[in-house]
Amino acid sequence: MDTDLDTLATAFYVRVDDLLKAYPGRIPPRPRIGIAPRISDAELMTLAVMQALLGFTSEARWLRHARKCLRPMFPYLPGQADYTR
Repeated sequence: MDTDLDTLATAFYVRVDDLLKAYPGRIPPRPRIGIAPRISDAELMTLAVMQALLGFTSEARWLRHARKCLRPMFPYLPGQADYTR
């Protein structure tokens, strides 16, 4: 992955994470009891924006690419069924 794209993804993640902390009402409600999410909302938004910026129109291709190139940045990458929810 390109260094500039890594920097952009990191900056976007930090900005979204800060905004979600500043405006917690924007986060969808989650049940108090149940399975804890393995990926944060900011990480998922960053993945979606990177998919659009890189021009991937297929979620399957995008997730294959992300598993190959983005594993250091995102320790958990959802499967295709989870990604489209």
